[in-house]
Amino acid sequence: MVRIVLLGFMGAGKTTVGHQLAASLGVPFYDLDWYIQMRFHRTVEQLFEERGEEGFREIEHNMLHEVAEFENVVLSCGGGTPCFFDNMEYLNSNSETVYLKAEPEVLAMHLKMGKVARPLIKGKTEEEAMELAKKELGERAVKMASRKVEPKGFFGKLFSQPVWEVTAAVDEPDVYERTAP
Repeated sequence: MVRIVLLGFMGAGKTTVGHQLAASLGVPFYDLDWYIQMRFHRTVEQLFEERGEEGFREIEHNMLHEVAEFENVVLSCGGGTPCFFDNMEYLNSNSETVYLKAEPEVLAMHLKMGKVARPLIKGKTEEEAMELAKKELGERAVKMASRKVEPKGFFGKLFSQPVWEVTAAVDEPDVYERTAP
């Protein structure tokens, strides 16, 4: 059974890498935010506005427990998912968690290019978004993920890496650093 969960800050490339990885493994791909939006018929931004961050995180927690039970799947989680409730412990107990690390400058570039509104950076300047990325990166669940992948070369630029290389990043232990849960 394959159950791989991609973690990382918003803009790290979880969805892009997740699609490629799932296709190469021949399994479905789910993005937790998209799953939530389909179930609630609201965007993440609308849920934040209607219920506040605490209300959204409760929905996210419940939907995570639902979708993370699927077998033979690649799942990408929102950047904040591992930071709330017991989400990280739960993911580590029933899946292979992979943290996609990206430098703050790369994150800021991806967020600037992103077409989707992100509630936590809405209305922030590029500099404010980069400062948030720097601050939050130090506080995220990177130490708790079972594996950490640091994009290198052109993989780190726009995640245009061929599928076989993305798959290798998950299949070959020497490509990533093992971290203790």
